[in-house]
Amino acid sequence: MNILILGIGGPTPRSIAKRLRTIYPKANLIGTDINAKAIGFFMPDLLNKSVLIPRATHPDYFKTIETIIEQENIDFAFVQPEQEVKAWGEYFNIHGNYPCPTLIPPVEHVNELMDKAAMADLFSGTGFIPKTLRITPATPKFKEVASEIGYPCWIRASIGSGGLGALKLSRKEELEAWLFIHKAVPAFTISKYLTGRHLANQMLYIDGQCVANAGLHCAEYVMADIAPSKVTGNTSYGLLLNEKKLLEKCEEVMDFVQKATGVKANGVYSFDFKEDDLGNLLVTEINIRHMAYTGILAECGFDLISKTVEILQDKFTIPKEHKYYFDKNYIFLRDVDIEPIVLDVPFC
Repeated sequence: MNILILGIGGPTPRSIAKRLRTIYPKANLIGTDINAKAIGFFMPDLLNKSVLIPRATHPDYFKTIETIIEQENIDFAFVQPEQEVKAWGEYFNIHGNYPCPTLIPPVEHVNELMDKAAMADLFSGTGFIPKTLRITPATPKFKEVASEIGYPCWIRASIGSGGLGALKLSRKEELEAWLFIHKAVPAFTISKYLTGRHLANQMLYIDGQCVANAGLHCAEYVMADIAPSKVTGNTSYGLLLNEKKLLEKCEEVMDFVQKATGVKANGVYSFDFKEDDLGNLLVTEINIRHMAYTGILAECGFDLISKTVEILQDKFTIPKEHKYYFDKNYIFLRDVDIEPIVLDVPFC
């Protein structure tokens, strides 16, 4: 089995590669990245071969990818970087197929969900998200922020991980200062500040049908003390959850996405929610790829990595129950420069 893993410098593709090494020890793993210093290139026993490639927007990108696929006799690919997910989706719409078999969301979903401002427009009036405004450093909309959102509010970059450009704002002067500091960020979203838990999930869809769905609580964040918002893109302490309400909400939202776009869901979707003062779940982000904790979930029984391989090999059987409930009360700990630790603790 020859497997291509794109973006091997990132924590999520590395997590996928490690899991593949565990469950398919004889697999031939070829990793790519746009950065010659990508750490995945240099990790012992992670890959069989490393290849430096151009960015997905470069005119030679697909020529390079197709050469790798041909030379390495690639069976299928894990496409993780969002720009590459988008590029492969556009390739499919032009050619009617991917460069090699893969399992990713359709580009119509990528375009609506990758940009948080576009996602806010998609969900406007649904009640799935908190009231949200799109602003830029050139058009800050100070009056609208005060009248429509109010303070405190939450600002973050429109594109990027959940902690990028994020901050709790208490007054207009803080908004002015934050936009001045981040003049290079092209667009932000501003929404009501939510006080409840940060919950998340991963889902797997095949041709519009949800076949796997599990949730977790992101309780604390890696290197939170150095971030002004105290929120970063990675969870340092999390709890795996058996909360039916969370799983049902995710599927309700995805039903809307499919209906609104007219395109069936396919591949992995990863949600982030925040609870409001009353415990209502509001979507803050939907990622069109695996998240960094995908290997941890797999270790605890919810393995979307092996399921993806089975689907691509036409060996997957759709389960009778797709909502996944963990058999133990799992927690996990993550930090910089150390492997994650998974523990199970007694149920309360």
